[in-house]
Amino acid sequence: MQWRWQEAKFGHGAAAVYPVRLEDGRGGHYDALTMSDTPPDHLAINPTSPFHDGPALERGVGIRFNDVERDNVEEYSVSEGWIRVQAGKARDRRGNPMTIKIKGTVVAYYLDQKPDA
Repeated sequence: MQWRWQEAKFGHGAAAVYPVRLEDGRGGHYDALTMSDTPPDHLAINPTSPFHDGPALERGVGIRFNDVERDNVEEYSVSEGWIRVQAGKARDRRGNPMTIKIKGTVVAYYLDQKPDA
């Protein structure tokens, strides 16, 4: 098995480096060993967002906002204390749903247990 290091860039100039396992000599993907038991501090379901994390979304992330379970969250930030949800059926000119930001207490957790390596 071959490994390489990949750098992930986040907003505000922050970056992280993590190991990625190579398969068939084409690119890499997250390995189960690199995932922690806490979900990311900032996560978005939109694939074009810099805060999109596919492996975390595949594992399933639950959001508790102001002590209420929410299942319609488009994006969240635990440290900044906000979630972004759809504003009805309205769409912007690119066809993306219109969203509103709501501030409050955000708790993120994984829906399932950590996968066995």
